[in-house]
Amino acid sequence: MKIQYNSGMRKIIVALVLLLAVGFVVLRFSEVQYILDTLHHSNYRFLIAAVVIELIWLYNSATVYSVLYRLVGLKEESSHLVLVATAANFVNVVAPSVGIGGMAIFLDDAQRRNHSTGRVTVVGVLYILFDYMAFFCVLALGLIVLVRRNNLNAGELTAAAILLAIAVGVAFLLYLGYKSAERLGNALAWLARLVNRIMQPFIHRDYLKEERAHLFAQEIAEGITMLRGKRKELLWPFLFSLNNFALLLCVLAFTFLALGTPFTVGTLVGGFAISYLFLIVSPTPSGLGVMEGVMTLVLTTLRVKLEAAALITLTYRFITFWFPLVVGAVAFRLLQGKPKNQPATLDKTE
Repeated sequence: MKIQYNSGMRKIIVALVLLLAVGFVVLRFSEVQYILDTLHHSNYRFLIAAVVIELIWLYNSATVYSVLYRLVGLKEESSHLVLVATAANFVNVVAPSVGIGGMAIFLDDAQRRNHSTGRVTVVGVLYILFDYMAFFCVLALGLIVLVRRNNLNAGELTAAAILLAIAVGVAFLLYLGYKSAERLGNALAWLARLVNRIMQPFIHRDYLKEERAHLFAQEIAEGITMLRGKRKELLWPFLFSLNNFALLLCVLAFTFLALGTPFTVGTLVGGFAISYLFLIVSPTPSGLGVMEGVMTLVLTTLRVKLEAAALITLTYRFITFWFPLVVGAVAFRLLQGKPKNQPATLDKTE
């Protein structure tokens, strides 16, 4: 499945995304201003350390993609994947579409650099799957903390069940593609019909084309077959994904230190795990608004004072949400300015 863009359409897309970004920041400017005022009265040494760790997190996220690219037989520079990954995160926030916007950045980049779009799609799905698997490890520890402190309720369990259902669904589609491209095509066609039924009353036309499902399934199956016999190698993206959450926990720890608030490991893990859980299942981009409220509430139930919990949450979100958003905007602009080229690949079958 090739993605065709002419230069005029590409400029329109770039302009639209940048316009959405400006509108997004303007609408949330009051929150950004409050966060900046909070940071002004914090211990800047710990804040600098937190920002440095966040930059390491951005590079580590790109490393996950780099490992997955190699597993499906594609060769790409890590520095370039840092740009693509941060730009994809930016697009997912300013133009939220259940991750499709960010995936479109990877697919557009695949077309520009002559990579198989099917294999790049497999990389995107595997990234999500490994991210969920790593988070379940953190979530398990967080739930243990809440159980020991008698703070676990139905809301956390429901959100965890939703996340588990999503992860199982993603894994099942990958399994179908591993076994048979035809079965995956049938499953994707069924999903396309379901989406079309849901969207029909609103747009009065088919949102997805069923006939494309089988062709797309063939391309995805092609990428999945590259994983055969590489079970041991699949451990590495999982470990890098797990490292992503270790880095985010470090950012939260330095946030506590910057604001002079004492904490325990249990408070740190429990507060982070439940907050991130609601970030994933939230209908808003990157949990905007939802995570701020949930993290403040969870930290309060874990015996952090309300005022401190609110300040910690806003500071943490500035470092892990607003800062990467700015970096992603720059990466998006740099990525669009790169010329089309033809890097070497490890693919021997195309």
